[in-house]
Amino acid sequence: MTSVSNDQQAMIDQILDVIASEGMIPRDKLKDDATIDLLGLKSIDLVMILTAIEEKFDVYIPMDGSFQEAKDLKGLVEAISAHILKEKAAQ
Repeated sequence: MTSVSNDQQAMIDQILDVIASEGMIPRDKLKDDATIDLLGLKSIDLVMILTAIEEKFDVYIPMDGSFQEAKDLKGLVEAISAHILKEKAAQ
């Protein structure tokens, strides 16, 4: 990931932990360039992951938008973290 604050890095780590647990993927396989397909994540897995992230961070995440366009793990995590930051700033 690019230069981020410690708070952002902690949030990214928490998002990756949720992806690993909900997607049943070993944490060491979660590399920036890993594609969603390579990780074996299906649509239902992504819904479960986003739902778990909503609960963890107490935000609403729409099931469309930039998350659907993410081609790799880095894109997915960046879209999720940007959304969380935006939601938290609006609260």
